Amino acid sequence: MSTDTAAPVARVRGFAREHSLGVAALLSGVALALVFAVGGGVVPAAFLPRAPKPVIEAIPTLNAAVSLAAIGTIAAGVRAARGRDFETHRRFMLASTGLFAAFLAMYLYRIALVGTTDFGGPTVVERFVYLPLLTVHIILAVVCVPLVLYVLTLATTRPKRDLFDTAHARVGRVAASLWLVSFALGVVVYVLLYHVY
Repeated sequence: MSTDTAAPVARVRGFAREHSLGVAALLSGVALALVFAVGGGVVPAAFLPRAPKPVIEAIPTLNAAVSLAAIGTIAAGVRAARGRDFETHRRFMLASTGLFAAFLAMYLYRIALVGTTDFGGPTVVERFVYLPLLTVHIILAVVCVPLVLYVLTLATTRPKRDLFDTAHARVGRVAASLWLVSFALGVVVYVLLYHVY
């Protein structure tokens, strides 16, 4: 990195280190505002490039595959942290974050263009199985955003040795657990929506 850009980057990193919770809260607010804006139809589909229909139709299946991959990377990251292999843990958790971002981008893109998919099964299954699973999946996904961003802010602004003096491990355990459940429920919702009914 050149000296022209090193100082501003160091200042930003220093600010984020001193204000990790605030930075994570700000990033979470921006991310969730975008999610709710797209989900609420505030972002017009006309502003987005339109992919070919087969690509749009493939997004739910791609997202199920991304979810399964994320379950694997989160579990591997947790296992690596328990084994005190923190470099491997870092790689797996960054991969998990990338998968989460990819999932969210594809999901929001499809929602903005075509809206949600109606459940095709019986009303009793929709009311007592599908909707409760979908609701818990969405709530956990929303809760994970600030938790993951906080853990990432802590991890990216400090040397590894300093992380032990932060809430990184404690919050990370909660975030990973909720993340795993959210991704798993997302796969179940996908199977119910596109394969069972």
